[in-house]
Amino acid sequence: MRKIQLTETVLRDAQQSLIATRLPFEKFEEILPTMNECGYYSMECWGGATFDSCLRFLSEDPWERLRKIKSLAPDTKLQMLLRGQNILGYKHYPDDVVRKFVEYSVKNGIDIIRIFDALNDVRNLEVAIDEAVKQGAIASGAISYTTSPVHTLDKYVELAKNLKSMGASTIAIKDMAGIMGPQEAYDLVSAIKDAEPEIPVILHTHCTTGLAYMTAIKAAEAGVDVIDTAVSCLSGGTSQPATETLAYALRQVGFDVDLDTAKVKEVNDYFKPIKQEYVDSGLLDPKVMGTDTDALTYQVPGGMLSNLISQLKMQNAMDKFEDVLYEVPRVREDLGYPPLVTPTSQIVGVQATNNILAGERYKNVTKEVKAYLRGEYGKAPGEINKELQKEVVGDDVISGRFADTLEPTFEKTKAELGDIARSDEDVLSYIAFPQVAEKFFNERKAREEKIVKYTIEEL
Repeated sequence: MRKIQLTETVLRDAQQSLIATRLPFEKFEEILPTMNECGYYSMECWGGATFDSCLRFLSEDPWERLRKIKSLAPDTKLQMLLRGQNILGYKHYPDDVVRKFVEYSVKNGIDIIRIFDALNDVRNLEVAIDEAVKQGAIASGAISYTTSPVHTLDKYVELAKNLKSMGASTIAIKDMAGIMGPQEAYDLVSAIKDAEPEIPVILHTHCTTGLAYMTAIKAAEAGVDVIDTAVSCLSGGTSQPATETLAYALRQVGFDVDLDTAKVKEVNDYFKPIKQEYVDSGLLDPKVMGTDTDALTYQVPGGMLSNLISQLKMQNAMDKFEDVLYEVPRVREDLGYPPLVTPTSQIVGVQATNNILAGERYKNVTKEVKAYLRGEYGKAPGEINKELQKEVVGDDVISGRFADTLEPTFEKTKAELGDIARSDEDVLSYIAFPQVAEKFFNERKAREEKIVKYTIEEL
């Protein structure tokens, strides 16, 4: 029997997709030793939106969080999602910062770095992949999967070949919106395996449209090696397919899944009451738990959908939800069919929301859309709306690799921060999210001073 392994996403993408990345370390600390014994290929536990959310909403040091996870799950490979030249932020960073971030991610406990670019522009992947290999991590080159008139099977296979030649030791198909059908999965996995027979292929998808389980089984038949899943109570909807269910199905059709079912049940039983807390608080919205076949049209990924709902609620504009979803593919076409994944999902989603709430398309153009139209995010997969581009940025368009225009930043920022940053990790946090990180540094200092005060009073 051919072996298929599973990556558990409950600590990163599952909770990002369902509860907007609001899971603090203390909620899952106790179950980590059990998760370490489940037999997962890896645990995706860092990167994506977790870094931002730790600083912005949870008042946690993301680096310390990673070190704690590693200490309690030392035998399982820890995996992160990295946005290539965007790192974990929403813009491009200089090469020295990208290299430093990869270096310290590995030093603090990461074993696998899944590296993607929102536009599948390989120029935005090469530095991160190169540094991951140098640091001894597994560099997993990711294909941001989408469908459009300009995305073809041949282009995806060419991208996979380029990723391998750049140093990636695995290829991940990243279907962030759950729009990949079973035949598409079979064809793409088969084509990559035909082109590069030795390289392991990983499937990442979401249950948003209801296709995920069928897609996963057909990918397995085509030769996929690893599939991303989420423990069942936090699976489904905009999350991944259930770990237990998919393991059961794969075994039944003849695959070897080396997973400790009893341990996985312990993990699921642990997270059940935690899920209920988020249901009761309203953070886990029923909308993200259902099946929405309209996503086959608007292609909104899970994390984007949960955040979009959150944003519209904050503006008391949930009545505009369907209108925004209808506007998303129209904006996407204007921008040359970018795959909807961070940061392009936010770029397209926020602009679509602006268009609807303003009652006029592109009346208010975000600075991110302006930067995109200038070429600061890379080369669009298709043709950008020339009239829109001319109106917004004129002739100020970049043709080369934007990161080549950026001066080294790390050492300069480190010197400017001085004692505010206690470590190189703090410097990286600040570079990624300056205002949010500074707020966290102040909160951390206040907490420590409070502890010292209470200790002195007790003495």
